[in-house]
Amino acid sequence: MYLDDQAIRSFAKLLEDYQTVIIHRHVRPDPDAIGSQLGLAELIKQGDPSKRVLAAGSQSAGLSWLGEMDPVSREDYRDALVIVVDTANQERIDGKDYQQGAALVKIDHHLLVDDYGEVRLLQDEASSTAEIITYLALALKDHLPLNQKASQLLYAGIVGDTGRFQFSNTTSQTFEMVAELMKMGIDAVGVNRQMSEIDFATLQFEAYMVDQMQVHEPGVASIRILLEDIQRFGLTEEDTNGITNLPGRVKGILSWVIFIEQASNSMKYRARIRSKGPAINQLAAQYQGGGHAMASGAKVQDEAEGQALIADLVKTNQAYLQQKQSVL
Repeated sequence: MYLDDQAIRSFAKLLEDYQTVIIHRHVRPDPDAIGSQLGLAELIKQGDPSKRVLAAGSQSAGLSWLGEMDPVSREDYRDALVIVVDTANQERIDGKDYQQGAALVKIDHHLLVDDYGEVRLLQDEASSTAEIITYLALALKDHLPLNQKASQLLYAGIVGDTGRFQFSNTTSQTFEMVAELMKMGIDAVGVNRQMSEIDFATLQFEAYMVDQMQVHEPGVASIRILLEDIQRFGLTEEDTNGITNLPGRVKGILSWVIFIEQASNSMKYRARIRSKGPAINQLAAQYQGGGHAMASGAKVQDEAEGQALIADLVKTNQAYLQQKQSVL
Protein backbone atom coordinates (compact mmCIF):
# COMPACT_ATOMS: atom_id res chain seq x y z
CA MET A 1 0.00 0.00 0.00
CA TYR A 2 1.44 3.36 -1.05
CA LEU A 3 -0.15 5.26 1.86
CA ASP A 4 -2.09 4.03 4.86
CA ASP A 5 -5.84 4.11 4.08
CA GLN A 6 -6.75 5.07 7.64
CA ALA A 7 -4.31 7.97 7.58
CA ILE A 8 -5.84 9.19 4.30
CA ARG A 9 -9.35 9.04 5.79
CA SER A 10 -8.19 10.86 8.92
CA PHE A 11 -6.57 13.56 6.80
CA ALA A 12 -9.76 14.00 4.76
CA LYS A 13 -11.78 14.42 7.98
CA LEU A 14 -9.38 17.09 9.23
CA LEU A 15 -9.70 18.97 5.95
CA GLU A 16 -13.47 18.93 6.42
CA ASP A 17 -13.30 20.06 10.04
CA TYR A 18 -11.07 23.15 9.78
CA GLN A 19 -11.69 26.41 7.98
CA THR A 20 -8.13 27.71 8.40
CA VAL A 21 -5.16 25.66 7.16
CA ILE A 22 -1.53 26.70 7.64
CA ILE A 23 1.16 24.81 5.73
CA HIS A 24 4.82 24.73 6.79
CA ARG A 25 7.94 23.17 5.24
CA HIS A 26 11.62 22.97 6.10
CA VAL A 27 14.22 25.72 6.41
CA ARG A 28 16.51 26.35 3.42
CA PRO A 29 13.79 25.05 1.09
CA ASP A 30 14.31 23.24 -2.18
CA PRO A 31 11.80 22.88 -5.06
CA ASP A 32 10.12 19.88 -3.42
CA ALA A 33 9.54 21.75 -0.16
CA ILE A 34 8.02 24.83 -1.81
CA GLY A 35 6.33 22.94 -4.64
CA SER A 36 4.66 20.64 -2.11
CA GLN A 37 3.72 23.49 0.22
CA LEU A 38 2.22 25.79 -2.41
CA GLY A 39 0.84 22.93 -4.49
CA LEU A 40 -1.07 21.54 -1.50
CA ALA A 41 -2.30 25.04 -0.62
CA GLU A 42 -3.69 25.41 -4.13
CA LEU A 43 -5.36 21.99 -3.99
CA ILE A 44 -7.10 22.79 -0.70
CA LYS A 45 -8.32 26.16 -2.01
CA GLN A 46 -9.52 24.50 -5.20
CA GLY A 47 -11.46 21.95 -3.16
CA ASP A 48 -13.09 24.59 -0.95
CA PRO A 49 -12.59 28.24 -1.96
CA SER A 50 -14.10 29.38 1.34
CA LYS A 51 -11.15 28.03 3.31
CA ARG A 52 -8.32 30.31 4.44
CA VAL A 53 -5.05 28.64 3.45
CA LEU A 54 -1.68 30.15 4.38
CA ALA A 55 1.87 29.17 3.40
CA ALA A 56 4.22 29.84 6.32
CA GLY A 57 7.98 30.33 6.31
CA SER A 58 10.71 32.63 5.09
CA GLN A 59 10.76 33.67 1.47
CA SER A 60 13.30 31.96 -0.80
CA ALA A 61 14.70 34.43 -3.32
CA GLY A 62 16.03 31.73 -5.60
CA LEU A 63 12.68 29.93 -5.72
CA SER A 64 10.40 32.97 -5.82
CA TRP A 65 9.34 31.92 -9.33
CA LEU A 66 7.35 29.13 -7.67
CA GLY A 67 5.37 31.57 -5.52
CA GLU A 68 5.36 33.69 -2.40
CA MET A 69 4.90 32.92 1.28
CA ASP A 70 2.04 34.45 3.24
CA PRO A 71 2.28 36.70 6.30
CA VAL A 72 1.21 34.53 9.24
CA SER A 73 0.63 35.73 12.81
CA ARG A 74 0.35 33.72 16.02
CA GLU A 75 -3.37 34.56 16.08
CA ASP A 76 -3.85 32.75 12.78
CA TYR A 77 -3.10 29.42 14.46
CA ARG A 78 -6.13 29.59 16.72
CA ASP A 79 -8.42 26.71 15.68
CA ALA A 80 -6.28 26.05 12.59
CA LEU A 81 -5.17 22.82 10.96
CA VAL A 82 -1.37 22.85 10.58
CA ILE A 83 0.28 20.70 7.92
CA VAL A 84 4.06 20.26 7.71
CA VAL A 85 5.41 18.95 4.41
CA ASP A 86 8.79 17.50 3.42
CA THR A 87 10.32 17.86 6.89
CA ALA A 88 11.70 14.81 8.69
CA ASN A 89 12.23 16.36 12.12
CA GLN A 90 10.73 19.27 14.03
CA GLU A 91 14.05 21.12 14.38
CA ARG A 92 14.02 21.79 10.63
CA ILE A 93 10.49 23.25 10.42
CA ASP A 94 10.53 26.84 9.14
CA GLY A 95 8.33 28.75 11.58
CA LYS A 96 8.18 28.43 15.35
CA ASP A 97 4.40 28.58 15.86
CA TYR A 98 3.47 25.36 14.06
CA GLN A 99 2.57 23.72 17.40
CA GLN A 100 0.01 26.42 18.20
CA GLY A 101 -2.62 24.98 15.87
CA ALA A 102 -5.54 22.75 16.86
CA ALA A 103 -4.27 19.74 14.89
CA LEU A 104 -0.99 18.79 13.23
CA VAL A 105 -0.40 16.67 10.10
CA LYS A 106 2.96 15.47 8.76
CA ILE A 107 3.39 14.63 5.04
CA ASP A 108 6.87 13.42 4.21
CA HIS A 109 9.06 11.05 2.18
CA HIS A 110 12.15 10.99 4.41
CA LEU A 111 13.12 8.08 6.64
CA LEU A 112 11.23 8.28 9.92
CA VAL A 113 13.28 10.00 12.62
CA ASP A 114 10.58 12.08 14.36
CA ASP A 115 6.97 10.89 14.51
CA TYR A 116 5.38 14.28 15.21
CA GLY A 117 1.80 14.97 14.19
CA GLU A 118 -1.52 13.35 15.05
CA VAL A 119 -1.88 12.23 11.44
CA ARG A 120 1.15 11.13 9.44
CA LEU A 121 1.15 10.50 5.70
CA LEU A 122 4.58 8.96 5.16
CA GLN A 123 6.22 6.99 2.36
CA ASP A 124 10.00 6.86 2.32
CA GLU A 125 9.98 5.03 -1.01
CA ALA A 126 8.39 8.03 -2.74
CA SER A 127 10.71 10.16 -4.84
CA SER A 128 9.44 13.33 -3.22
CA THR A 129 6.76 14.79 -1.00
CA ALA A 130 5.24 16.27 -4.16
CA GLU A 131 4.74 12.72 -5.43
CA ILE A 132 2.90 11.83 -2.20
CA ILE A 133 0.66 14.89 -2.46
CA THR A 134 -0.14 14.03 -6.08
CA TYR A 135 -1.19 10.57 -4.90
CA LEU A 136 -3.35 12.17 -2.19
CA ALA A 137 -4.99 14.44 -4.77
CA LEU A 138 -5.95 11.41 -6.84
CA ALA A 139 -7.21 9.56 -3.75
CA LEU A 140 -9.19 12.56 -2.43
CA LYS A 141 -10.51 14.14 -5.61
CA ASP A 142 -13.41 15.88 -3.86
CA HIS A 143 -11.14 17.45 -1.25
CA LEU A 144 -8.03 18.05 -3.38
CA PRO A 145 -9.02 18.42 -7.05
CA LEU A 146 -6.05 18.81 -9.36
CA ASN A 147 -5.79 21.93 -11.49
CA GLN A 148 -3.05 23.33 -13.71
CA LYS A 149 -1.48 25.62 -11.10
CA ALA A 150 -1.21 22.97 -8.40
CA SER A 151 0.02 20.40 -10.91
CA GLN A 152 2.81 22.67 -12.14
CA LEU A 153 4.00 23.26 -8.56
CA LEU A 154 3.95 19.54 -7.77
CA TYR A 155 5.76 18.75 -11.01
CA ALA A 156 8.53 21.17 -10.02
CA GLY A 157 8.83 19.37 -6.68
CA ILE A 158 9.16 15.96 -8.29
CA VAL A 159 11.66 17.20 -10.89
CA GLY A 160 13.75 18.82 -8.16
CA ASP A 161 14.03 15.79 -5.89
CA THR A 162 14.61 13.30 -8.71
CA GLY A 163 17.32 15.42 -10.34
CA ARG A 164 15.15 15.62 -13.45
CA PHE A 165 14.45 11.88 -13.17
CA GLN A 166 18.14 10.92 -13.05
CA PHE A 167 18.28 9.77 -9.41
CA SER A 168 17.62 6.22 -8.21
CA ASN A 169 14.50 7.37 -6.30
CA THR A 170 12.69 7.68 -9.65
CA THR A 171 10.22 4.79 -9.96
CA SER A 172 7.30 3.71 -12.13
CA GLN A 173 5.04 5.30 -9.49
CA THR A 174 6.88 8.59 -10.02
CA PHE A 175 6.17 8.54 -13.73
CA GLU A 176 2.53 7.55 -13.12
CA MET A 177 2.09 10.61 -10.90
CA VAL A 178 3.89 12.86 -13.41
CA ALA A 179 1.59 11.57 -16.16
CA GLU A 180 -1.44 12.69 -14.13
CA LEU A 181 0.11 16.14 -13.65
CA MET A 182 0.90 16.42 -17.36
CA LYS A 183 -2.78 15.82 -18.15
CA MET A 184 -3.51 19.15 -16.45
CA GLY A 185 -1.71 21.05 -19.22
CA ILE A 186 1.34 22.12 -17.25
CA ASP A 187 4.31 23.87 -18.87
CA ALA A 188 6.85 21.14 -18.15
CA VAL A 189 9.41 22.61 -20.55
CA GLY A 190 9.17 25.98 -18.81
CA VAL A 191 9.67 24.42 -15.39
CA ASN A 192 12.67 22.41 -16.60
CA ARG A 193 14.23 25.51 -18.14
CA GLN A 194 13.63 27.57 -15.00
CA MET A 195 15.36 24.93 -12.91
CA SER A 196 18.38 24.56 -15.19
CA GLU A 197 19.19 28.14 -16.25
CA ILE A 198 21.69 30.19 -14.20
CA ASP A 199 23.12 33.69 -14.49
CA PHE A 200 26.68 34.37 -15.64
CA ALA A 201 28.03 35.08 -12.14
CA THR A 202 26.79 31.71 -10.94
CA LEU A 203 28.34 30.02 -13.97
CA GLN A 204 31.70 31.64 -13.18
CA PHE A 205 31.38 30.54 -9.56
CA GLU A 206 30.62 26.95 -10.56
CA ALA A 207 33.60 26.89 -12.93
CA TYR A 208 35.85 28.10 -10.11
CA MET A 209 34.48 25.48 -7.72
CA VAL A 210 35.08 22.68 -10.23
CA ASP A 211 38.70 23.82 -10.36
CA GLN A 212 38.83 23.56 -6.55
CA MET A 213 37.35 20.05 -6.44
CA GLN A 214 39.52 17.38 -4.86
CA VAL A 215 39.26 13.71 -5.82
CA HIS A 216 39.95 11.07 -3.16
CA GLU A 217 40.27 7.42 -4.09
CA PRO A 218 38.24 5.33 -4.53
CA GLY A 219 35.60 7.43 -6.28
CA VAL A 220 35.14 10.17 -3.65
CA ALA A 221 35.23 13.91 -4.31
CA SER A 222 34.97 17.01 -2.12
CA ILE A 223 34.55 20.74 -2.62
CA ARG A 224 34.99 23.48 -0.02
CA ILE A 225 32.97 26.66 -0.51
CA LEU A 226 34.32 29.48 1.61
CA LEU A 227 32.40 32.58 2.66
CA GLU A 228 34.93 34.73 0.83
CA ASP A 229 34.26 32.77 -2.38
CA ILE A 230 30.52 33.38 -2.13
CA GLN A 231 31.07 37.08 -1.43
CA ARG A 232 33.62 37.50 -4.22
CA PHE A 233 31.15 36.33 -6.82
CA GLY A 234 28.31 38.39 -5.31
CA LEU A 235 26.22 35.36 -4.43
CA THR A 236 24.35 33.94 -1.42
CA GLU A 237 24.55 30.46 0.12
CA GLU A 238 21.30 29.63 -1.66
CA ASP A 239 23.02 30.35 -4.99
CA THR A 240 25.49 27.53 -4.28
CA ASN A 241 22.80 24.85 -4.64
CA GLY A 242 23.78 24.27 -8.26
CA ILE A 243 27.19 23.02 -7.13
CA THR A 244 25.69 20.14 -5.17
CA ASN A 245 25.47 17.58 -7.96
CA LEU A 246 28.42 18.73 -10.09
CA PRO A 247 30.92 16.10 -8.80
CA GLY A 248 28.42 13.38 -9.64
CA ARG A 249 28.79 14.20 -13.33
CA VAL A 250 32.40 12.98 -13.25
CA LYS A 251 32.80 9.38 -14.40
CA GLY A 252 34.06 7.19 -11.56
CA ILE A 253 32.87 9.48 -8.75
CA LEU A 254 30.38 7.51 -6.63
CA SER A 255 29.98 9.79 -3.61
CA TRP A 256 30.97 13.31 -2.69
CA VAL A 257 30.64 16.03 -0.09
CA ILE A 258 30.25 19.78 -0.48
CA PHE A 259 31.41 21.82 2.54
CA ILE A 260 29.84 25.29 2.83
CA GLU A 261 31.53 27.56 5.35
CA GLN A 262 29.16 29.12 7.89
CA ALA A 263 29.28 32.53 9.57
CA SER A 264 27.73 30.99 12.69
CA ASN A 265 29.94 29.99 15.64
CA SER A 266 27.91 26.80 16.12
CA MET A 267 29.68 25.02 13.23
CA LYS A 268 32.46 25.53 10.71
CA TYR A 269 30.78 23.96 7.69
CA ARG A 270 27.39 22.76 6.56
CA ALA A 271 27.97 19.58 4.56
CA ARG A 272 25.91 18.27 1.65
CA ILE A 273 26.65 14.58 1.06
CA ARG A 274 25.54 12.85 -2.14
CA SER A 275 25.94 9.39 -3.64
CA LYS A 276 25.36 7.37 -6.80
CA GLY A 277 25.85 4.04 -5.06
CA PRO A 278 26.72 3.59 -1.38
CA ALA A 279 24.13 4.63 1.20
CA ILE A 280 25.38 7.70 3.05
CA ASN A 281 22.56 8.60 5.47
CA GLN A 282 24.03 6.58 8.36
CA LEU A 283 27.37 8.30 7.85
CA ALA A 284 25.61 11.68 7.92
CA ALA A 285 23.96 10.72 11.21
CA GLN A 286 27.42 10.38 12.76
CA TYR A 287 27.99 14.06 11.95
CA GLN A 288 24.80 15.55 13.42
CA GLY A 289 22.88 15.05 10.19
CA GLY A 290 20.75 12.64 8.23
CA GLY A 291 18.51 12.40 5.20
CA HIS A 292 18.07 9.96 2.34
CA ALA A 293 20.29 7.04 1.41
CA MET A 294 21.62 8.95 -1.61
CA ALA A 295 21.28 12.54 -0.36
CA SER A 296 22.00 13.71 3.17
CA GLY A 297 23.26 16.68 5.13
CA ALA A 298 25.57 17.06 8.12
CA LYS A 299 27.29 19.59 10.39
CA VAL A 300 31.06 19.88 10.64
CA GLN A 301 32.61 21.66 13.61
CA ASP A 302 36.17 22.20 12.34
CA GLU A 303 38.71 21.27 9.65
CA ALA A 304 39.72 18.06 11.44
CA GLU A 305 36.14 16.85 11.51
CA GLY A 306 35.82 17.68 7.82
CA GLN A 307 38.84 15.49 7.05
CA ALA A 308 37.36 12.74 9.22
CA LEU A 309 34.10 12.89 7.26
CA ILE A 310 36.01 12.52 3.98
CA ALA A 311 37.95 9.56 5.39
CA ASP A 312 34.71 7.91 6.49
CA LEU A 313 33.19 8.53 3.07
CA VAL A 314 36.19 6.82 1.47
CA LYS A 315 35.69 3.82 3.80
CA THR A 316 31.99 3.72 2.91
CA ASN A 317 32.89 3.69 -0.77
CA GLN A 318 35.48 0.95 -0.28
CA ALA A 319 32.97 -1.26 1.55
CA TYR A 320 30.42 -0.68 -1.20
CA LEU A 321 32.88 -1.57 -3.97
CA GLN A 322 34.08 -4.67 -2.10
CA GLN A 323 30.49 -5.83 -1.65
CA LYS A 324 29.78 -5.35 -5.34
CA GLN A 325 32.94 -7.28 -6.22
CA SER A 326 32.01 -10.16 -3.93
CA VAL A 327 28.60 -10.44 -5.61
CA LEU A 328 30.33 -10.75 -8.99
